[in-house]
This record gives sequence, structure tokens and C-alpha cells, in this order.
Amino acid sequence: MGLTFLQILLGITAVSTALMGGLFYAYSCSVNPGLGRLSDIGYLSAMQSINRAILNPVFFASFLGSLALLPVCTWAYFSYSVSPGSWCVLGATFVYFIGVFGVTMAGNVPLNNALDKADLAAASAGQLAQQRTAFEERWNRLNTVRTVAAVGTVALMVAGCIGLR
Repeated sequence: MGLTFLQILLGITAVSTALMGGLFYAYSCSVNPGLGRLSDIGYLSAMQSINRAILNPVFFASFLGSLALLPVCTWAYFSYSVSPGSWCVLGATFVYFIGVFGVTMAGNVPLNNALDKADLAAASAGQLAQQRTAFEERWNRLNTVRTVAAVGTVALMVAGCIGLR
């Protein structure tokens, strides 16, 4: 028995969302705690570097790919069957759009853009401490929200995959 289009689409979408969940989870449990141990200049410099490096085709393929695949997957699943599995995929779509994409665009990206404009080399120790205070706690809190949302998206996608009959 061969795989159907819907099964392939569900699999690709599940992998794409899992990659994003893994990325945010890794930040939450290792990258952010590690960066938190750095001095103010070290922390801010590292975040500037990371925020610039992540803007690459591999990241965008998963981040925006999930954004595109989820509604297509939802439509395809509902076209096949209105079932608990299709509702799980619809839930995954909403959780990703709001909790991952929305939080990233409305919260993390503006913080990243503000940090990117900071001239760290010209800043005093007090200015660096102030910049870090304005950035770190809020960015980490937003990352926790999108981590939970991304993991929830993956769980809903898995449930949707299991629900396909």
C-alpha cells in the first residue's frame, strides 16, 4: 500500500513543525541559560550575532514552510475527512500562527531589531546593563511562549497523523 498525498503532506508538515519546536526548545533549555552566564557585553554581542546568523534559508524554510504547510495540510485533511485528526491539525495551525509566528513577529523580532541597532562598542557599562535588562527577560519569556506553542503544534500534528485512517 503506497502513501497517499495527505499522508506525505502530514509527514512533511509534522517534520517541519518539529524542527521549529526543537529549535525553540534548545534555546530554552541550553542556549538561553548558557548566554545568561555571560557578561553584559558578551551576552548582547552573542545575541546580536545569533540574531543575524539565524536569518538564513534553512531557518526560513522551516519557519515559513510550517506557516505555509499547516493551512494547506488542514484544508487537505478536512477535504478527506472531518474527524478528530483533522481538528487536531486545525488546532496545530492556529497554535503555530498565533503562538509561534505571531509571538515571534510581534515580540521577538522587534526586540532583535532594537538590539541590532545598538552600538555596543560605544556603550558604557551602565548602558550595556540597561540594554540587557530591556532585552533579556522579555525575549526569554516570549521564547518560552513560542516554545510551548511550537511543542503544542507538534503534539497536535502527531495526533493528527495518528488520527488519519
